[in-house]
Amino acid sequence: MVRAAPTCAMTRCLPGTAVACCIAAMILLPTSDVAAQTSLPAARDLYAAAAYEDALQVLNTIRTSEQRPDDGRAVEQYRALCLFALGRVAEAESAIESLVQVAPSYRLTDADVSPRVRAAFHDVRRRVLPGVIQHIYETANAAFARKDPAASEGFKLVLDLLADPDLSGVATRSPLAEMRTLASGFLALGAAQTPAPAPAPAPVQPIAPPAPVQAPPPAPAPAPARNPSNRIYGPEDVNVVPPIVVRQSFAALADVFAVHAGIVEVVVDEIGEVVAAKTVVSVNAVYDRVALATARSWRYRPATLDGAAVKYRTIVQLQPKSR
Repeated sequence: MVRAAPTCAMTRCLPGTAVACCIAAMILLPTSDVAAQTSLPAARDLYAAAAYEDALQVLNTIRTSEQRPDDGRAVEQYRALCLFALGRVAEAESAIESLVQVAPSYRLTDADVSPRVRAAFHDVRRRVLPGVIQHIYETANAAFARKDPAASEGFKLVLDLLADPDLSGVATRSPLAEMRTLASGFLALGAAQTPAPAPAPAPVQPIAPPAPVQAPPPAPAPAPARNPSNRIYGPEDVNVVPPIVVRQSFAALADVFAVHAGIVEVVVDEIGEVVAAKTVVSVNAVYDRVALATARSWRYRPATLDGAAVKYRTIVQLQPKSR
């Protein structure tokens, strides 16, 4: 009995020892194992196992950490799916809005997602995309004013988003319809303003002895053939080389004050003359009338398709003059 007492005392000490061992084990646990529990693959596994609350907790942790930019779309997508599964519809729609902001071109295609969730994605994108497109357009327009080449990518993204199926019917109405025209026109203007690369110097040819008979001079290059079609091409026809400015003077507008920029759309025919002009963004009645009359005097090298001259529709921005 005297020897049993130490044994009991030792037994009573075991729980404390076990706790200490557990704490030591947690301290010594590799950081990578802990990080693995808050990774995107871990969240996907939890979602697949229907552990929506646990998956949402992991996703929220990733969202507030220094996540990689390319993880943003997947994080917001799985947050929305978890919130839908938990019946938290308002929060799920807010997550979809964040997803549209992060990746406006992304569309839900998962066949395993219920029709109700797919419909919610469609409705939120249809509601949010116009504002996102407006922001992208304004950013691209500011870049264009700075002559930043990144403007072209912004205008291309605007046109791609306006063709999104979720905006079917909406993109053909104001103000998105006008935004499509403006983005196409600015894209064409940017392409026309990009300087062509300087031609490579001709190789130095050895001096040949004079020929006994002088060859006749080469015939002048023929003018581009006219395309028999009456179709009017535009910036959306990427296989057409746009017209190049020969004379596009704004001198006639110098005496007419404009408080903001205007935009004129012109049609250039196969010989480079402006055959039609209309106001796209109005300044005022007087300025618009002078601008259209001025546009008729502009001259261009005509647009070409496979070497043949074609009619082409383009836009020109009229900058206001300072007071």
